[in-house]
Amino acid sequence: MANSEYERRIAARFSGFDQDGNGYIDREDFNAATKAVLAEFGTTARSDKGQALYVGAEAFWQGMAGIADRDGDQRITRQEFVNGAVKRLRDNPERFAEIARPFLHAALAVADTDGDGAATVDETARVLKALGAPEDVAAAAAGTLDVDADGRIGEAEIVSAFARYFTVPE
Repeated sequence: MANSEYERRIAARFSGFDQDGNGYIDREDFNAATKAVLAEFGTTARSDKGQALYVGAEAFWQGMAGIADRDGDQRITRQEFVNGAVKRLRDNPERFAEIARPFLHAALAVADTDGDGAATVDETARVLKALGAPEDVAAAAAGTLDVDADGRIGEAEIVSAFARYFTVPE
């Protein structure tokens, strides 16, 4: 894939992080995502799961800022996001997965209402919808995450898919 095509595709992923639509990604976008997931599942911020999700969101923000926030203003513009992906993640999508893992692990724990270590396809769709995906897109995406078709989505499936989606490998 040509670099310009890769840049165009990765730029389209930017809005998934820019929760408030103000044109940049910052810590508040991660906090908004956390609040939305907690609200969707009726989980309080002070609970163990709520605290783990906030800690995971902060780790994710710090990792992303370290990769993309080139001017150090604690905001990632669309161009910084694209440049960070192209220069630092294109050849190593697993690096992106690792900075996202604490948040994804905690979001899975919130969604896992029966505590068996995996979320159902419906629970996963609820997370995606809470994060801003339209309902039909969330349902379709959750279905594709269930790679082994067992009706359950575990951490390995989510982390791997997340890395592929947000780094758009060739």
